[in-house]
Amino acid sequence: MLSKVITSLTPTYEKLNDRKVFLWLTLISVLLRLPFFFRDYVDRDESTFILMAQSWIDGHLPYTQLWDLKPPLVYLFFALIIYIFGKSFIAIRLVGALAVAIIAFFTYKIGKEVKSTLVGFWAAIGCVYLLSLFGSLQGVMSEHLSMLFFMPALYILIKYNQKKWFFFAGISLGISLMMKLNLAYAVLGIVLFFMVSGYRNKNLLQGLFKMMILGSGIVLIVVLTALPYALDEVFSVWIDSVILAPLAYAKTLQSSIFKVLPLCVVLLAAAVVSWKKKWLNFREPAIVLLVTVSAGVVFSFLKSGKVNGHYLMQLYPILLVLIGIALTNAIVFKSKYYPIILVLAFLIPAESYKEYYAIIKNKVTHGTYFNGEGISVPNSILTNGLNSKEVLFFEYHIGYWLLDASPPTKAATHPSNICRADLFPYFDNPRKTSMAELVFLMDSIRPKTVITRKDKSVFDKEYIAEDAYVRAYLTDHYSLEGIVGRAEIFTRLEGQ
Repeated sequence: MLSKVITSLTPTYEKLNDRKVFLWLTLISVLLRLPFFFRDYVDRDESTFILMAQSWIDGHLPYTQLWDLKPPLVYLFFALIIYIFGKSFIAIRLVGALAVAIIAFFTYKIGKEVKSTLVGFWAAIGCVYLLSLFGSLQGVMSEHLSMLFFMPALYILIKYNQKKWFFFAGISLGISLMMKLNLAYAVLGIVLFFMVSGYRNKNLLQGLFKMMILGSGIVLIVVLTALPYALDEVFSVWIDSVILAPLAYAKTLQSSIFKVLPLCVVLLAAAVVSWKKKWLNFREPAIVLLVTVSAGVVFSFLKSGKVNGHYLMQLYPILLVLIGIALTNAIVFKSKYYPIILVLAFLIPAESYKEYYAIIKNKVTHGTYFNGEGISVPNSILTNGLNSKEVLFFEYHIGYWLLDASPPTKAATHPSNICRADLFPYFDNPRKTSMAELVFLMDSIRPKTVITRKDKSVFDKEYIAEDAYVRAYLTDHYSLEGIVGRAEIFTRLEGQ
């Protein structure tokens, strides 16, 4: 009886239409991510995006008042939401949930176009899960935003062959690049694919022409992002922050490729087996394009020598389509499998269930669903009449936004940037070392209120000297005003 009930919940694929699929994906995305709408932050990068966006709304181009490493359209995305809805965590996270649904929807469209509705539907469901669970993916990350535009572009390139569509695909790819630069390797894979296809079809000139149209759309977006800086006669700021700083950061970040090799070995082995078993038809152009794009994304991981949950979001949608195609060719799906799949679908979101419990508990205890030190610390500062403008957050820096304050220096926009001295030249920081920046912050600016994490180092464990300096300075010149959750609030001593 239970098996029949569960089986009845599975879709009749021939009756699915785009509208129904999108509504289902949106519902699942919102339900998985809803309890995280009330969190102060899920990942610190999201807080930085919000601060950069607010600075833009206040009249400062990105990188001119505050500074961070991401391309400018990430901040524009957040700025538009804040400009329309105000300072609303719910609005930001809701739009993020819709972004995940749109990414999954185009995953569905690609799967349906390349293989079948069944492949597209389950790849899309998997996409919502993998872009919403496991780690700190419930926030709105630059990887979400880049794939929001990359997947429609990929669908256009698979579905349509008219030249006008290549221009629109180029615009979409340009937007994705101006949100996440490492996708340049995937775009290069697309270019190589169409060039080789043109050569094999003995029509290389047509392939060249298509790529020129695609490239013109990409260049148009890049030029438009640089134009405001050129008009303000600060074009060098755009060059330094959008192009040179990420290149420099990639070199400092670069670790051993052996950390990425296990992923490469697994994917390569899966590709070889799928080819040998004929689960994937490598004579099918769309399959080759998807594999080529995946290879470009993985190559970007190899270049940095690092891969984590955030980075993998750029691989999941494409990989899920390929996995779905291989499985449908390898296995005959029967209705008896559906109950197992649906039970797993209900069991996997343990993080969401845990967060639902947490917000209900927070509502009962504190009278609000909103939670986290990034919210409670600013509330405590205002309630206790502490200085809310001359403030320095070494952690929970979303607090600047809620206090209508601003980080005291560009380097302090994201607390970890204080220790990234290699990036200082790219935003003209007068200080040359992280220690010099800390001395300037603590002994020249002298913030009245300082926030750190309780029982945690101020910075990552490798910055021993910097951490020791801050802790010693706080001991000599500040008093511990109070502890809020895991946050310590320090106030400067009189006369110090």
